[in-house]
Amino acid sequence: MKLALPAFLSRAADAAAESQVGQRSRMLEYDQALVWVTLLLLLTGIVMVYSASIGLPDSPKYANYKNHHFVLRQAMFVTVGLFFGLLAFRVRVEQWERWTPLLFLAALLLMMFVLVPGIGKGVNGARRWIGFGGFSLQPSEVMKLMMVFYAADFTVRKQQYMHSLTKGFLPMAIAAAACGGLLMLQPDLGAFGVIVCIAMGILFLGGFNIIWFGGMLGVLASVFFAIILISPWRYERMVAYLNPWDQTNALGKAFQLTHSLIAFGRGELFGVGLGGSVEKLHYLPEAHTDFLLAVIGEELGLIGVLVVIALFYWIVRRAFDIGRQAIAAEKFFAGLVAKGIGIWIGIQVFINMGVNLGLLPTKGLTLPLMSYGGSGIAINCIGLAILLRIDYENRVMMRGGRV
Repeated sequence: MKLALPAFLSRAADAAAESQVGQRSRMLEYDQALVWVTLLLLLTGIVMVYSASIGLPDSPKYANYKNHHFVLRQAMFVTVGLFFGLLAFRVRVEQWERWTPLLFLAALLLMMFVLVPGIGKGVNGARRWIGFGGFSLQPSEVMKLMMVFYAADFTVRKQQYMHSLTKGFLPMAIAAAACGGLLMLQPDLGAFGVIVCIAMGILFLGGFNIIWFGGMLGVLASVFFAIILISPWRYERMVAYLNPWDQTNALGKAFQLTHSLIAFGRGELFGVGLGGSVEKLHYLPEAHTDFLLAVIGEELGLIGVLVVIALFYWIVRRAFDIGRQAIAAEKFFAGLVAKGIGIWIGIQVFINMGVNLGLLPTKGLTLPLMSYGGSGIAINCIGLAILLRIDYENRVMMRGGRV
């Protein structure tokens, strides 16, 4: 004979069972691995920024700074970035799609403000920031994410014209050219390259005519080559890149590159130990920003560099997996945004690492999630939070739920 539980015990048992099911469901509602990999890169970045910047106050340029100045600001940037990322995660992808035109125009306006005297802030001959008291915003970082949105939205709206040069490519080319013109006035060729790669990559994934796509790649390569030829200092940097160990180049335009290569050479397989870098002691300029990977290579060796590469590779691959799942669920905008974020992170990591390793000419691009900088960290966190949101909505739909 089956014994019946008292009513209050039965209700308690049912509630406990529902709670356990709910807990298991919540455990699967977001990609925990993506969160932990992102946090690992952010925390490693804080440690390496501290290591790379601890000796900077010994230089006259940073004489008024404390040894912990940069690491405290980096920790604050990460905190702010995670906060904004949490806010971005709570916004539905459908809402981002509706906001895309306004967000893209707002990003263009911010890039225009950079050029306005009294608003734009210049550093080392470049005007790329808008100053806010002791802090600054770099609109080109904002534009990278906005270009992901705009290119995805454009591809979805113009899907039927993807094989047309005038209707499928020309409007996107005009938008990219507007961004490029503003970036070249700053000047920021590196950010321009990343934004062009994002736009072209999303168009290609959206089904743009492969013949036209190949032709456009050739045109873009010619444009970048022409920009280098007509700009004397860029041409000198290119010549120095091709022969960095020439004495004149090593003491001039190739100074950063040669000391970056020396740092990797000193690191060998396992590195000289955390904090033991010599190149960061005023030999390697911008060690805590553009050349953070060189410090990682010197202190943590080839093993440390390979771990960083593997973590970024995992993020890029996961972005494409999430994008593919979204497209399979007929969420085309979300799918293209996810893949666009993967292209953005992947291209910027490739360029930064290529510059540090001497595979590419020196360009001022930071290592995402790791290099010192508030705008970059915040936008990276927001972008990955949106990627996490797309994955969350995929999981809800696969369970038959509604977002």
